[in-house]
Amino acid sequence: MFAVGEFRALWAAQVLSYGGDQFAQVAIAILVYHRTGSPFLTALTYALTYLPPIAGGPLLSSLADLFPRRRVMIVCDLLRVGTVGLMALPGTPFGALCALLFLTVLIGTPFTSARAALLPDVLPGDKYVMGSAVANITFQASQIVGFVAGAAVVAALGAHRTLAVDALSFCISAFIIAFGIKARPSPRREGDTKRSLWAVSKDGVRIVFSNPVLRTLLLFGWLAGFVIVPEGLAAPYAHSLHGSTFTVGLLMAAMPFGAVIGAYLLSKLARPSTRIRTMGWLAMLSCAPLIASAWNPPLAVILPLWALAGAGGAYQLAAAAAFVQALTPETRARAFGLAQSGLYAVQGIGILAGGAIAQAIGPTLAVALAGLTGLTGAAMLAMAWIPLRGRAVAGARPGPD
Repeated sequence: MFAVGEFRALWAAQVLSYGGDQFAQVAIAILVYHRTGSPFLTALTYALTYLPPIAGGPLLSSLADLFPRRRVMIVCDLLRVGTVGLMALPGTPFGALCALLFLTVLIGTPFTSARAALLPDVLPGDKYVMGSAVANITFQASQIVGFVAGAAVVAALGAHRTLAVDALSFCISAFIIAFGIKARPSPRREGDTKRSLWAVSKDGVRIVFSNPVLRTLLLFGWLAGFVIVPEGLAAPYAHSLHGSTFTVGLLMAAMPFGAVIGAYLLSKLARPSTRIRTMGWLAMLSCAPLIASAWNPPLAVILPLWALAGAGGAYQLAAAAAFVQALTPETRARAFGLAQSGLYAVQGIGILAGGAIAQAIGPTLAVALAGLTGLTGAAMLAMAWIPLRGRAVAGARPGPD
């Protein structure tokens, strides 16, 4: 994949974006807590990073279907240079800090949709799956390493200087995209220029939910709302095992570690048609091992089980590739925006529901219940997928190198 110059540019921009986001989250958490002394306000500020994609994702993501995607990415990066730069100023009030944080994450939604919609043009055919695997591994690695590195950077530079570094990372990302990505015309369809952004966004909802293949693939992606529960309950789960803070870290890293291994194996060893045919089984595998938590096994058993569930989650790569191949190029961004916003929503709901259930019946049973419910949903989707997968297999034949 790294032999493709445009992919290198997209990947470098992704690394800068993820790294900057992780550093900024640590810096803002420390900054808000030091300024207010309130754990609630600190948590509330952190929660603001999850709300914008839900609130404005489908609407703003449509911009990447109306304007050249390279231009959308550059403009989003430059706007975030300004918002994060203002956050880095020592005298920024708390209310303004929250508003700027919300705006920064909101601006990131059309950037992400433009990047996702551009990737199939940069990597045609089965190369897209390989590129998606690299992107997924990069994201998982940033989750595992980012917070630790972010804490070290904040300790060395301070919160305000770390935010200034984050602003600089967006500036470098814009430079890389401007000179590393080929200019392409706007993908908009005939008549889109005369329609409002809201109408184009609603068109994305209609396109996805009126097509049984797209609708089923979207729901496969949203199964992540069940799989996210163990991550959200890692701290109380570790307490139930009489573990330490290190145990929390191991539990949180288990599923991302399995996801990295699963993504690598699926992308390297399985043919495109095999990925699509086994997608239902892998979706069930992503949930089934969690059911064993009901018996409260020791840490040495639960870690491999959660890693196995993470490996099963590699089916998301096949689902994403089939989703792209079932879309026309000019509608990719609005469909991705809907998928991304729904994913954030179901993950947030999953964590909240898991926490509420764990409060009543304990974290081990809550994780097991999430696994059982997810397995039921995955089995239903797998059965619905059987008559549809032939169309997806036909579209998954590798393109020319």
